[in-house]
Amino acid sequence: MLNIQKSTTIPNSLLHQPTNGIDMKHEYRTGDQTLVREINLSTILRCLQAGTALSRAKLATLTGLNKTTVSSLADELIGRGLIYETGLDDSSGGRPATLLTLNPNAGQVIGIELGVDFISAILADFIGQIIWRELQEIDPADSQETIINYALTLIDKATANSQLTNIRLLGIGVTLPGMVDTEKGILLFSPNLQWHNVKLQQIIYNHTGIPTFVENDANAAALGEHTFGVARQSRNFIFLSIGVGIGCGLFLNGDLYRGAGNIAGEIGHTHMDDSNRPCRCGKRGCWETTGNQYSLIERVRALLDIGRATVLNQLMTEQNSPLTLAIIAQAAEAGDEASLEALADTGSAIGLGIANLINIFNPEMIVIGGAMGLLGDYLLAPITQTVQKHTLSQIQQQSQVVLSQFGPTATVMGAVALVIRAVMTQPNRVERMA
Repeated sequence: MLNIQKSTTIPNSLLHQPTNGIDMKHEYRTGDQTLVREINLSTILRCLQAGTALSRAKLATLTGLNKTTVSSLADELIGRGLIYETGLDDSSGGRPATLLTLNPNAGQVIGIELGVDFISAILADFIGQIIWRELQEIDPADSQETIINYALTLIDKATANSQLTNIRLLGIGVTLPGMVDTEKGILLFSPNLQWHNVKLQQIIYNHTGIPTFVENDANAAALGEHTFGVARQSRNFIFLSIGVGIGCGLFLNGDLYRGAGNIAGEIGHTHMDDSNRPCRCGKRGCWETTGNQYSLIERVRALLDIGRATVLNQLMTEQNSPLTLAIIAQAAEAGDEASLEALADTGSAIGLGIANLINIFNPEMIVIGGAMGLLGDYLLAPITQTVQKHTLSQIQQQSQVVLSQFGPTATVMGAVALVIRAVMTQPNRVERMA
């Protein structure tokens, strides 16, 4: 695992991870040999992260480094178990070159998504392939302590599954809705959880002794989509995490945009509803009150109340279930008109907010994920129609609205990406293999 010792405090070098390959607490640090080598090691890893095996010569061409330096860097990364040699490249017609690729077994990562009414946990390898997963429903009325203990129990289960493989554990990524101080790993405030100033990073590290990274759910999902998903090649995109709330991860100019206080992206709390519906943040008329999962369920219930013909009541009775997103998805798949109408209205509400984002940021793409990703196929058409209606045509032509590759699991994949990103940025912190 990362070179740490278990203690009651987390080393600063692990708490304050760099943003762009350089520690931002020392952004004017001179380029000493150690720093330059760290950046070069990171560059090699990022080239290989695209998923294509590359030769040392090809890496030299891509990075502008000389072949001797690339060979030295590759040897070090092989020694740390982060990459390995795989096959030969005989496409040039000359002497075949040995190909390099990321090592899936370089280490494992635990990802935790702490939602309002669920906790999702996964154990993944170094390239994001899921090894184990578990989803636990929780009661939002439970105490903060109870919910955190549920999360710790899932972390223990994931750790036990990792130990069975005898592969080192690189870290734990934790995501949740709300404003997060990523430097200190503290949840400052979550309107939907109603939690204030929770030292999650310290709590989890004290329990496990494993490096832990805490991030806003939408920011993490944006990183996950850039690391593993549909936005791998995009430098300017916006990830929308739509579930109980609407969160926004702004990936601009090749990196997350965090704002002056590191809490940018609370787009769900922009005013967009003249009906002044109350929001859990304490304000009224927030976008998420018209475009989140609760608003969809409310629209469906309103249609049920006026006696619309629907299969929803039958599905709820057969499954002994209240009205849920899964029930609505089943009804929509069966062609239920009431469900499809409610989905169209919700898609339009989401599309209006997206149109504003496109007009403001001119992104290459808007990626939609989160719990509502379960219904993405039914929401996408009305979203796109509304975007076309309300976006400046010159800008709209440069942007596309797409569904996350991971749908409802986009955020927990983002939790994994937090740890992978830390390793990619500072690979020399990973212990050499025995």
